[in-house]
Amino acid sequence: MPKLKTNRAAAKRFKGTGTGKIRKFKTNKTHILTKKSPKRKRNLRKPTLVSTASEKQVKRMLPYLDN
Repeated sequence: MPKLKTNRAAAKRFKGTGTGKIRKFKTNKTHILTKKSPKRKRNLRKPTLVSTASEKQVKRMLPYLDN
């Protein structure tokens, strides 16, 4: 069987956790920040987990993600 290609856009956005889940960074943190509250911007710093509905799609894009 030939090698599978990794989707490079997904590889830059997702990382695996030690327990096998997939971590992502939150959106809306790059521009138009003046109207966003400090609390909201602070919460956007923290990474979050990919939803279970999207996890299968992300794993297909990242075949060599060590899980």
